[in-house]
Amino acid sequence: MNASSGNVTVVLQYRDSFAKAVTKNLIVVFLGISIGYINANLIHTFCKHQIFYKNPRYVLFIHLVINDMVQVMLTAILFIISYTIYKLSVSVCCIFMLLALFTTENSPLNLACMAVECYIAICFPLRHVQICTVQRTLILISLIWMITTLSVLPDLFITLATEPLDFFHSRVFCLRNTVFPHPLIIQKRDITYGVFLVIVWVTIIYTYLKILFTAKTASKDAKKAKNTILLHGFQLLLCMATYAAPHLTNALQKWFPTNYTDSLFVIYVTVQILPRSISPIIYGIRDKTFRRFLKGNLLCKITVHKSDNQNR
Repeated sequence: MNASSGNVTVVLQYRDSFAKAVTKNLIVVFLGISIGYINANLIHTFCKHQIFYKNPRYVLFIHLVINDMVQVMLTAILFIISYTIYKLSVSVCCIFMLLALFTTENSPLNLACMAVECYIAICFPLRHVQICTVQRTLILISLIWMITTLSVLPDLFITLATEPLDFFHSRVFCLRNTVFPHPLIIQKRDITYGVFLVIVWVTIIYTYLKILFTAKTASKDAKKAKNTILLHGFQLLLCMATYAAPHLTNALQKWFPTNYTDSLFVIYVTVQILPRSISPIIYGIRDKTFRRFLKGNLLCKITVHKSDNQNR
């Protein structure tokens, strides 16, 4: 509780100037709208063509896109609220925080599953169709949500069991540590994040090495898969920074108390926004099939827009 109170005290003491606050919010809104627009086009392209929703690879991808789109929207709303409304009711903040935690923790697990699918496609091409089906992919997505639910919901249950009812009617600066303040939750979070970190990184490294050895003697597809896994690894590195963010935030508070709000902004953009901008690059641009259909949709929109203007 003391750590979270300390964080809020520092934020209160060193609040941004009006110009800096407006600049930060404009950057967040611009990034949020840009990522949302790109992801909306990816989702539209996926839904419009049957070839995608019958392919487990693209089903996993679109789940990641939707998940990241919701995550960016939620965190952007919380960021803007922190500068405008400033304090929220604990019960309202709990809803925002739980949804944000679900979507944040889903991303690394989804990336690990995508790496495994890529590994099966390259290393076991004859069995890929039997192993990776759409039905099994949907079960896998359900399993991802089950794991994150088991990770996140205990925070709420511990808080309900340890905090008085008045706490949920009070207003706080909306952070994870202020709505889920019990020390046991922090210990549980560190253990859970450590387990996730090990499992996901072992998966990524193992699949990359297997594909790397295959790529030395195999086709162009294997080499492309190796590059895709590398991009997954970079994206995952940024996503996994979420697990180190609480410790980094506390360290920056001690080292640079007067620039604490700037540190929070940099961490937010690096950890929450940047990883979500890489998915469109990996599949929306690098994947030939998706790029072809995405380009067709964009050209169709431009043509329709031009014809509407001419009719007017």
